[in-house]
Amino acid sequence: MGDRREARELALQALFAFDMEKAFPNKDLDENLTAFCDNNEEKLTKTVKPFFLELVKGVNENYSQIDFFLNKYSKNWRISRMPVVDRNVMRIATFEFLNYSDIPRSVTINEAVEIGKKYGTKDSGSFINGVLDRIKNLENF
Repeated sequence: MGDRREARELALQALFAFDMEKAFPNKDLDENLTAFCDNNEEKLTKTVKPFFLELVKGVNENYSQIDFFLNKYSKNWRISRMPVVDRNVMRIATFEFLNYSDIPRSVTINEAVEIGKKYGTKDSGSFINGVLDRIKNLENF
């Protein structure tokens, strides 16, 4: 598995935990990230950790803007009713759309779909793909 994939999966795990604790935005992010990093030290290598931190901190700091896009383009789904895995995978991908012009949008979507399939439900891949594709096309990311 590549470093960015590993970082995305770990970011999903951290954001999932924060979301389940209703800690979004996470006001104690540094403390919670330290605990998460301590528990995942072997996975957070020197090549994985920087991107992981950028993703988690970026989603946390920009979650209002990110959730605006998710609510706008998820047909008939309020963000609060989305599966926790799906919404956090899409938060990461939307953050990438907004901040990483060097990552092709198709790569971001493909990574999100694959991670969604791995950690979500049988319908996660198609749901994530549909929402992110609408965001990409209608917002011209």
